[in-house]
Amino acid sequence: MDDVIIIGGSFAGLAAALQLGRARRKVTVVDTGLPRNRFAGHSHGLLGHDHKPPLDILADARQQLARYPTIRLVNARADSISGAIDDFTVLTGDGESLGARRLILSYGVADQMPDVPGFAESWGTSIVPCPYCDGFEVADQHWGLVWSGPPSHNYVRLYHDWTETLTVFADGHDIAPDIRADLARRNIPVVDGRIVEIAHHRGQITTVKLEGGRNGAVDILFAHPRNKPSASLHEPLGLATVDTPFGIALKVDERRETSMPGIYAAGDLANPAMASVTTAISQGATAGIFAQQSMLV
Repeated sequence: MDDVIIIGGSFAGLAAALQLGRARRKVTVVDTGLPRNRFAGHSHGLLGHDHKPPLDILADARQQLARYPTIRLVNARADSISGAIDDFTVLTGDGESLGARRLILSYGVADQMPDVPGFAESWGTSIVPCPYCDGFEVADQHWGLVWSGPPSHNYVRLYHDWTETLTVFADGHDIAPDIRADLARRNIPVVDGRIVEIAHHRGQITTVKLEGGRNGAVDILFAHPRNKPSASLHEPLGLATVDTPFGIALKVDERRETSMPGIYAAGDLANPAMASVTTAISQGATAGIFAQQSMLV
């Protein structure tokens, strides 16, 4: 039996494995190899790895974990979880049954692309969600924001640190008159009507096409599609969740423990505030440390 099984081997999961491996705890990481940011050409803001492809960073991390004899990486999908603290069972898609005293869930979330031609093809290249991740590289260019609800008003103020040229695409949303007045005061135009297509060349936006035949042109488009957990393993367990403007996240305490004793969660799956590689690594390390300390006698 393992001390800990980690489900999800991206940044949070591997950070947890590193802490546990260094504590000489027996760990199995179960991973499908499909991290959320695999669509991005580069990862930004991670100290020591700024502007490196995220898949390269993960490959380096896995290679570094190889020096720890108690860590095992398994390329598989986790199909089910059963049991309780000190006696959990994870069944993989390959039919392997794994046992562990603790679990760390770090299988992340999947972004739900809207049914707009060209949107998914441009995602991660010229349609992005996070200015901290990509804003520096496109600073002072013409930005577009796809309005998605009340949080979008705050994004308008946030983006000001990177660009003075911003266009808001209402995309069918009703923007309150007082907010429209504030946008006008900031010299930010609002383009009404739904987006029906993103014309692009190899993922780089050329035109935002709107209903009625109208077009808009921006250099980069910021959008926040809804997301959902990449797996449903938490649902049969009845783990508590929190609602966010863009989906649900697992509820955790200050030790990253979920509502079920012995199960911890980290990364985008349990981060309702701001998703980033840096926070995922921090949360994963925290989950690994507290999972280890929970087994001390």
